[in-house]
Amino acid sequence: MNPPSSTKQTLREIADALVVLWWRFFDWLAVVPWKTLAIVSVLVMVMGGILQAPETAIFLIVSSFIIKAVAGGKLSAELTANQAIERAEKEQLERTAAEAHLEALQAQIEPHFLFNTLASIDQLILTDPPRASRMQQSLIRYLRAAMPQMRNNGARPTLGQQVDLSRAFLEIMAVRMDERLQPVVDVPEGLKSAIFPSMMLQTLVENAIKHGLEPKAEGGRLVIGAEIVDGRLAVRVRDNGKGFAPNAQGGVGLANIRERLKAMYKGRAELEISVPADGGTCATIKVPYEVAPATPA
Repeated sequence: MNPPSSTKQTLREIADALVVLWWRFFDWLAVVPWKTLAIVSVLVMVMGGILQAPETAIFLIVSSFIIKAVAGGKLSAELTANQAIERAEKEQLERTAAEAHLEALQAQIEPHFLFNTLASIDQLILTDPPRASRMQQSLIRYLRAAMPQMRNNGARPTLGQQVDLSRAFLEIMAVRMDERLQPVVDVPEGLKSAIFPSMMLQTLVENAIKHGLEPKAEGGRLVIGAEIVDGRLAVRVRDNGKGFAPNAQGGVGLANIRERLKAMYKGRAELEISVPADGGTCATIKVPYEVAPATPA
C-alpha cells in the first residue's frame, strides 16, 4: 500500500531540509578554525559520554575532521580560482583602458602638416617648379614610409621605420624652410631593428623645428642619433636653434610622449630635455632595448 501524498510531501520537505542543513554544515566546516573545531569535538565527546554513545561521538568527530579537510581544500581552490579570474579581468580592463588611452594620445599627435605641404606644392608649382617637384617627391617618400605602419596588423614599430618616416618629413621641411634646415640622421644600422614607439621620434623632430629652428632667421642643424645606454635604447633629437629655457617641460607634444611612455612602460622609460653647452635643445627618449622579431620571408 502506497503512503498518502501528504506523507510523501512531508518526507520530501524533510529530505530538502536535511540537504540544506548538510551544506550549511559543510560550509561551516570549510571556514571554521581548526582550534574551534577541536573545542567542539571535546564537547561532542563529553555529550557522547553523557548519552552513553561514545562510538557515535567518535564517528562524528572523525567525520567532521575529514569533511573539514575536504571542505577547506574545496574552499581554498575556489578562492584561488576566483582571485585568478578577478586578476585576469582586472588586467584585461587595465590593458583595454591603456590601449584606448594610447589611441587617444596617438590621435592627438598625428602629423598636421599634410594639407600645408599640399598647399605649398600648389604654390611652388607657379613660382618654383623644381622646388615643387622636390617637395612632392619627399611627400611621396613620407607616405610610403607611413602607410605600412598604418596597416601593420599588430606588428610592433621599429626604430628603422620611425627614422625613415622622420627622414622623409625632414626632406619636406627642408624644402618648405627654403634650405634653412640642415638635417643629419646618425643612427647605427644595427639599432634600426629595435622596437620603438610610433610617432614619438617625429614628434621630437616637429617640436625641434617649430620651437627651435623655424623661429631662427638663419635656421640651423637638426641631428637624429641613437645608442644603447645602460641597457636602454636612447634616441636623441638635437638642434642648435633658439633653445629651451632651463628645466622647461615642453608643450602638448612632449606631454603626450610622457603620458604614452608611462602607459606603455610603467616607469621603465623616460623623456629627458637638456640644453647643450653650445646652445639649442637635446630631447632624448629612453626605452627598454628590445629587438623586433624577424619577419618571415
